[in-house]
Amino acid sequence: MSGKFEITNLDMKAGATLKIKGKIADHADGFVINLGQGTDKLNLHFNPRFRESIIVCNSKDNNSWGQEQRDGHLCFSPGTEVKLIVTFENNEFRVKLPDGHELTFPNRLGHSHLSYLSVHGGFNIASFKLD
Repeated sequence: MSGKFEITNLDMKAGATLKIKGKIADHADGFVINLGQGTDKLNLHFNPRFRESIIVCNSKDNNSWGQEQRDGHLCFSPGTEVKLIVTFENNEFRVKLPDGHELTFPNRLGHSHLSYLSVHGGFNIASFKLD
């Protein structure tokens, strides 16, 4: 699946884990994984940016972005297959990167249930699993 992958009726509760496998496009500048209530309410915006060699995480509430959290541990590269594991806790998200590094991002909006998932940019989903 390429282009934009979107689910609007996700049933992700606190304590759940989302596993996403896919391939980063050969000429990708980056990609985005969003989790939240909808396009205007994002609890987690996960955005690796290859040109900047950084991962940006953020939240969005009523179309208003929060303060970016930047992590310099970019272990992705275009043309590679990757697996990401996102664990949703009441107070934070934990994202396990392909090399085992884990980054955390606070659950700023405080939701205990997420219904929206989108993946876009240069990432082609092979599979995803919600546990």
